[in-house]
Amino acid sequence: MQLDPLAQAFLDQLAAVPRPKLWDLPPAAARQGFAAMMTLAGPKDVPIGKIENKSMPGPGADIRLRVYTPVAAGGEALPAVVFFHGGGFVLGDLDSHDGLCRILAAQSGARVIAVDYRLAPEHKFPAAAEDAFAAVCWVEKNAVDLGIDANRIAVAGDSAGGNLAAVVCQSAKAEAGPKIAAQLLMFPMTQFGDMFASLRQFGAGYFLDKQTIDWFYSTYLPPGTDPNDPRLSPLLEEDLSGLPPAYVMLAGCDPLHDEGLAYAEKLREAGVEATVADYPGMVHGFVGLQAVLPQAHTALSDAAKSLRRMLDAE
Repeated sequence: MQLDPLAQAFLDQLAAVPRPKLWDLPPAAARQGFAAMMTLAGPKDVPIGKIENKSMPGPGADIRLRVYTPVAAGGEALPAVVFFHGGGFVLGDLDSHDGLCRILAAQSGARVIAVDYRLAPEHKFPAAAEDAFAAVCWVEKNAVDLGIDANRIAVAGDSAGGNLAAVVCQSAKAEAGPKIAAQLLMFPMTQFGDMFASLRQFGAGYFLDKQTIDWFYSTYLPPGTDPNDPRLSPLLEEDLSGLPPAYVMLAGCDPLHDEGLAYAEKLREAGVEATVADYPGMVHGFVGLQAVLPQAHTALSDAAKSLRRMLDAE
């Protein structure tokens, strides 16, 4: 599959400016570089009705949250989307995905609650997964104060955040936790360490490299961790029946393409409604490149509208 010409032009621009590899940088510097890129290429000036910064008690420390209320929301309880940012469990924060959360809120009509979960290497697995599940439990428990409908809570995330969203749905089922109405999984990591065909084909020169993926994994995982643990590799969970309907966004030139598709297919085999939106010629995480790729806005808008439909069906 060939790259879209605009995506190729973006990669050519990146390659023209020499920069150190992520794994050669201290975590703080790597995070600064990631945030700068997201700010430069991300959506700009997205109108929003209200933004509130909150915190909640977490398994290891207080967790920062950011609540996005769409314009003209009114006084009724809204559906909620609990959002987990991408960044390989090492990078990203509330600011890096601010524009995406604004668009999700505006297009879905839901109150979006972004979660600033703990990052590696300071906090290795299972810290992120524990924080993500704790956040959804807290949101359900505090639904009245948040102005949301506890029966219409969705989870969403991109890349590592997509992994966390999938894991949270499985944990909620296993532990009789919150009732999750829908899941939006964008370019999700679903199986650690396996060599899917897309990883071999697009593992170098397509924005997200295999070397970077390997660095994320080694940074996130403590020594001796079983990569087959479903809290890491949700694709390896045997029984996916009873999980909420899913919208799975994929990029044709993404090394994670095939594992995301495999998860959607396994959901379908288990009787779970799973819509696949596959964008040929696009790279991993392209919805964050709103200032560069016009397809990014369409893709994120379509995903948000699908969330609206799933939440309205509850």
